[in-house]
Amino acid sequence: MLARTRLALGPESLLVALLGLYHVALAVGPEQPWGRGLWLAHIGLLILWQPFVETGRRLSVAELALMGAGILLLTLGLNDWLLIFWTAILSALVGGRVLFVRRRRQRIFLLLAFGYLLGALLAWQVPQVVPREMAVDPALSPVFIYALPLLLLSMLVWPRSREEAPPRRAEMVDFVYSLFVFLLLAVLVLGTLAFMLLDRSGYGVAVASTVFIMAGLLFLLAWAWDPRGGFSGFGVLFSRYVLSVALPFEQWMRRLTYHAEFEVDPERFLGQTLEEMLALPWVLGGTWAAEHRHGAFGLADGAFSQRFECPPLNVTLFTRHKLSPALMLHFHLLLRLLAEFYLAKLRGRALQQMSYIQAVHETGARLTHDVKNLLQSLTNLCHAAEQAEADDAEAFQALMQRQLPLITQRLRQALDKLEQRPAADGEEPAAGSWWTALGQRYSGEAVTFAAWHGGEQPLPAGLFDMVAENLLQNALSKAAREMDLRIEVRLLPGADGAGLELQVEDSGSPVPPELAAELGRAPVSSAHGLGIGLYQAGRLAAESGYELCLAANEPGRVCFSLRPLSR
Repeated sequence: MLARTRLALGPESLLVALLGLYHVALAVGPEQPWGRGLWLAHIGLLILWQPFVETGRRLSVAELALMGAGILLLTLGLNDWLLIFWTAILSALVGGRVLFVRRRRQRIFLLLAFGYLLGALLAWQVPQVVPREMAVDPALSPVFIYALPLLLLSMLVWPRSREEAPPRRAEMVDFVYSLFVFLLLAVLVLGTLAFMLLDRSGYGVAVASTVFIMAGLLFLLAWAWDPRGGFSGFGVLFSRYVLSVALPFEQWMRRLTYHAEFEVDPERFLGQTLEEMLALPWVLGGTWAAEHRHGAFGLADGAFSQRFECPPLNVTLFTRHKLSPALMLHFHLLLRLLAEFYLAKLRGRALQQMSYIQAVHETGARLTHDVKNLLQSLTNLCHAAEQAEADDAEAFQALMQRQLPLITQRLRQALDKLEQRPAADGEEPAAGSWWTALGQRYSGEAVTFAAWHGGEQPLPAGLFDMVAENLLQNALSKAAREMDLRIEVRLLPGADGAGLELQVEDSGSPVPPELAAELGRAPVSSAHGLGIGLYQAGRLAAESGYELCLAANEPGRVCFSLRPLSR
């Protein structure tokens, strides 16, 4: 039933009600039973209005007993000095909420409440503790009894939102600002009494003197906090003092960047960096867990522990003292930074594994094309053997003697690629021999090989075999789809006299523009090939210092060229 009950009064109405009861309790006096009863009612409304604890929270028996004992002691020992102290606390609570209120109407409402409490303090409560031999203007009592309630009445009729107030939650109160207000009121009260006792001044003169001195000191402090003329003030010194707690953290961040630069393994990086945290004056040790790994550093036990969750990293720190909110924020930021570095290390390892898998895949793809080309050569030999007659035995034997060593050499090169062994010096054949062997392999196809008039300079046979086989197989496949297609192959010296250039030209239809730009640079989608084979050939050419490109692409003339890269 209690959980479903809602207050009919909003926080503004509660504040007016508790101030009204407080006003009557002050007027009756703490020595009267009625005054103590009104004080207890005021405390009850204050518990409902207070901004620290949610209204729906259930208090334990121990908390209720402690709160009841405190209220009982305050009620039994109620006197004028305790009421002055209580008024200063109420003023500090009201003043500490002003900075967090954005709406102008609510801010003015709180300022009216603060004005009432200040007026009650100066017009009624402080004169009650002034020694009897010092006269206090009797006109202050009517001001408190009859004039100050007008402030409460203005607060009651002050315009506010007509919406139904939701269940209140704990609100923000600036502790530093509230403490500053409390200290100012304490100085005002004690300064007034000091002027009256030492200078024998009247009450009004003492209050005015205290206010003017406080105003002058506050003005001087404000000027010293941020002086003009390019000089640093107390504000810079205070900020430097507050930020000095970050100096150990800065040293730890230097160590963090050092390990991030030189340590590759994510888990070792995490363990080494957390070990560096033992240099911080608050940390005794801790434990950590990240994905399927976990570990500990320092003393895995301490008087206080605090858990920080920065996915995928969870860290529990054991400290000498209980961490303040500022230190908890510092540690959370640093561990969040550590988690980001750890994620970067994990991504780097994943990219390294992907690069390894990609290298294996590309090597397998190249070998697949080499095996396919070898199979094509063996198929041609088998076809020649099937067509050979008895009179062609000597010619067929000569063909076998020429082709089988070449096929064996190409198979050995493929195995060398699989084992990642570099080709030995002197294994590259002469250009003329390679050109003759290529022509013999395709002697039974409708392919024209131009005459080679160059020298016997060495030629990268692995690269030229792969490119030639791919280009010729694609051209022959194209000839099966298009009638009267002519295919011509040329081997030429390089443009600058260095290296060799291989050209495969046909008289068929051009390559579509959307495919021409990507051929040899990326796998393309095509119903007739011209995809992964040329991509692998282009990659191998680039690694060998050559370029595979589409030199001409027009109707009746489509020419692919393998040529040395220009220096």
